[in-house]
Amino acid sequence: MGLRAFLNETPIGEIRWKYAASPRFRNQEGKPEQWELRCLTGAEDEALRMACVRRVPVPGRRGIFMSETDPDLYLGKLAAACTVYPDLRDRELQDSYRVMGEDALLKAMLTAGEYAAYLEKAQEICGFGLESQEVDEAKN
Repeated sequence: MGLRAFLNETPIGEIRWKYAASPRFRNQEGKPEQWELRCLTGAEDEALRMACVRRVPVPGRRGIFMSETDPDLYLGKLAAACTVYPDLRDRELQDSYRVMGEDALLKAMLTAGEYAAYLEKAQEICGFGLESQEVDEAKN
């Protein structure tokens, strides 16, 4: 095979997953509406992480700061960036929930448990859900 296996014939962002995030949103047939998610590239993920970095003071070291990623902010932005449908950037949808921003809309649309499950699904789709056994196998 050689390098042929690594050619960009199917870009990562084009692979889509369907997921019923909540039983409260129903289609015309009365079934839970399927949300559509996509996997992020490494570059997209890095940009998200950089947007979630904040400077925090080092305890006991006056005037010294270190960078820290806000994990809650990052996971919210990750889930929002993975969401293709519904369009979380839609102004009318944001206005109907009286929020601004894609990650704020997700939090407003979903219950606490649904939101937590959605964050897990987005991480899984992006490849962050490796079981410890899979990680051990990958190391060997």
